[in-house]
Amino acid sequence: MSFVAERMDRIDSSGIRKVFALAASLKDPINLSIGQPDYDVDDAVKEVAIQQIRAGFNKYTQTGGIDELREESSAYYKRRFGTPLENVMITSGTSGGLFLALLATINPGDEVIFADPYFVMYKHLVNLLGGKCAMVDTYPHFKLTAEVIENAITPKSKMLIVNSPSNPTGVTMTKDELKEIAAVAAKHNLLVISDDIYDQFHYDDAPGSMAGLCENVIVLNGFSKTAAMTGWRVGFAAGPKDILDKMNTLQQYTFVCAPSFAQKAAVIALKLDTKEKIDAYRRKRDLIYNGLVDLGFTVTKPGGAFYIFPEAPGGDGDAFVKKAIENNLLIIPGSVFSEKKTNLRISFAAREETIQRGLEVLGKLR
Repeated sequence: MSFVAERMDRIDSSGIRKVFALAASLKDPINLSIGQPDYDVDDAVKEVAIQQIRAGFNKYTQTGGIDELREESSAYYKRRFGTPLENVMITSGTSGGLFLALLATINPGDEVIFADPYFVMYKHLVNLLGGKCAMVDTYPHFKLTAEVIENAITPKSKMLIVNSPSNPTGVTMTKDELKEIAAVAAKHNLLVISDDIYDQFHYDDAPGSMAGLCENVIVLNGFSKTAAMTGWRVGFAAGPKDILDKMNTLQQYTFVCAPSFAQKAAVIALKLDTKEKIDAYRRKRDLIYNGLVDLGFTVTKPGGAFYIFPEAPGGDGDAFVKKAIENNLLIIPGSVFSEKKTNLRISFAAREETIQRGLEVLGKLR
């Protein structure tokens, strides 16, 4: 008899981790695989954390987080999107918020609609909970539209996940496109999760969020990307009170609370001017996109985040990534994020010199 729960058969280990294992023997690899900024946490944020640790703010906080950060998270959305958040709770990273939101809402057999390509956690967490993934093929433009969502609706449809800007494609949706999606969600009484973790990484269009566009929306965001606080594990969630109350209850028995001193520091992170960082990432986006086009890759220009998702030469992303790793270049096969294996994900969260070196290798493999 196995002591391992049967639900574990519904998920696989992360494909990204498999790539890292494959690359473990590489010396000084050209790393265009990591989904975290190449800059460090701002000194002002670090200083607050250090001060709070020294002052003894090291114990548990309330499960839902400190009032100061909850209020500032709501005010941030008011400043950025024109709508304050209600019923805010502080989570252990945006991923922690996603897990709590799904655990609080998904019953076995419930269908969850999201775009293919997708962030890896969507598929595996839904499967783990016994839900059904209703993945919508968005190739080749990678944009989730109201029309394709409408076509995916069935009597079992319960939830829609919207991720803009997107991981792994970097594709963004305009405010008008999000309003059209909100109308479809309202028409079919869908619960929406708006995964806004890359909300500041917008390079062309005005940023948008599903926040305030429909009644039944859970907003998820955090500090791992813009603020580079990946290891600090702080995020926030907001939405309908009945759901957020259940998420708070679940957090009592799982994460307990987000790190105390990090919550204090996150208040400052929400107030920082990030224009210089975003301008730098726009230049990186242009460098990788133009470089891939010049090399003859078929590729969609990302409007946000720090990923690009070109087609693999020959149509086999798994095989192409294996060749890239053999040539000291770390990238991720598209099959990690999709039911197809035709593409590959490149992260441009790296120094421009590293991006240029990566392009040189890609040109040789092309």
